[in-house]
Amino acid sequence: MSEIQLIELTVNGERHDLAIEPRRTLVDVLRHDLGLTGTHVGCEHGICGACTVLVDGAPVRACLLFAAQAEDADIRTVESLAEPDGTLSDLQQAFSAHHGLQCGFCTPGFLMLAEGYLAERPDASKEEIREVVASNLCRCTGYQTIVEAVDDCASRRRTALQEQLDRRSA
Repeated sequence: MSEIQLIELTVNGERHDLAIEPRRTLVDVLRHDLGLTGTHVGCEHGICGACTVLVDGAPVRACLLFAAQAEDADIRTVESLAEPDGTLSDLQQAFSAHHGLQCGFCTPGFLMLAEGYLAERPDASKEEIREVVASNLCRCTGYQTIVEAVDDCASRRRTALQEQLDRRSA
């Protein structure tokens, strides 16, 4: 008989009480227990990045983290990016506009990696973005369109922030 552990996870702003086996990974709990299938399972070794989610704002490979380790953390999956009415986030729109998605399997991981990185480094250069996205694997795009999408989003966010600051100081 397997041991069962009671945990509480906060995912995309919602609290979930779960009874799970301690050996269950976060990616498995997200997909199978919570139905959040946007987080993809690729290599299950932390290499590909398809399972990247944000844990307390930092990009994390959900296949390498036991779900119990994420208790008391704020977890965000790709499902958290779009607005409740279905409007895509600025980052998702940039991926679409720059054709940074192709087959789409790796896209959720890239989106969450970029979302976490841009929150930390809104002034990231194209070279820095290129280095960051190289940590995830994509077999379709050649990365250039992904870099362009993240750079475009970063630029738009910086412009919006500057406009906000200008309005406040006026």
